[in-house]
Amino acid sequence: MLKPTDIEELQGESSRYAVVIGVAKRAREISEEAQQNNEILTEKTVSLAINDFRNGDCRLLLPDTDEE
Repeated sequence: MLKPTDIEELQGESSRYAVVIGVAKRAREISEEAQQNNEILTEKTVSLAINDFRNGDCRLLLPDTDEE
């Protein structure tokens, strides 16, 4: 389960929404990769995604907000 402390830890300068969306997208990628490789996951994909962000394997890319 995604705990509020997990989100706050990953949040940094990003919005809470951006963190949740980023983790969800990475979890979907992990799930799809496992299906393609016929792997059985013993850990939940959301937990694996959070670990990827914590370890620096993934990071949030935010759009530039510079308006001219």
